[in-house]
Amino acid sequence: MQEPSKAEQLAALAEQAKNCTACPLAETRTNVVFGEGNPEAPLVFVGEGPGAQEDATGRPFVGRAGQLLDECLAACKLSRKHVYICNVVKCRACIREGRSVQNRAPRPAEIDACSRWLDPQLTIISPLVIVCLGAPSANTLIHSGFRMLAERGQWFSNSRYAPHIMAALHPAYILRQQGASFEEARRWLINDIEAARVRVVEARKAPKLTLF
Repeated sequence: MQEPSKAEQLAALAEQAKNCTACPLAETRTNVVFGEGNPEAPLVFVGEGPGAQEDATGRPFVGRAGQLLDECLAACKLSRKHVYICNVVKCRACIREGRSVQNRAPRPAEIDACSRWLDPQLTIISPLVIVCLGAPSANTLIHSGFRMLAERGQWFSNSRYAPHIMAALHPAYILRQQGASFEEARRWLINDIEAARVRVVEARKAPKLTLF
């Protein structure tokens, strides 16, 4: 019997995740945001968690932060068809105060509960390179107590998820910056994505990144 393809395995896992009630985030979500992209991708981006637009659509990075990520990918001659994008937690973490709903960082227990989906997800894809977008992702996949501004852009090889892993600024953080600080942070993200692309090429000993 032929083994299911990576796409089929991910689709089956995503279907199971739709019914997850492992943590309280299940009570407030609209959609499980499992992840999307090329299941054969050698490069995976792992963010923190879904925001309002992601929760509404069931797709990762579709708001302003997603638009910025797409722009930075394009600056490195990449697009979503070349990579896979997901989050540490698959449901929106938020605070409700009356009619106001604000995003919040996922709690350790929520991240731990969602590892039942993230771990097999990354195992199925088996990427060469992972880029953690933001501190919660880096704390989960690289090491606890990760110092984003001091350690972003550095390569780590002690991860069980990929041979090469690094962290970059989360696009949402960049959008909160203004003026020269915004331009600098955006340039850092582009540089880190380009470094990840080059690392894939080097790891595959190929002249260029091609998935076809």
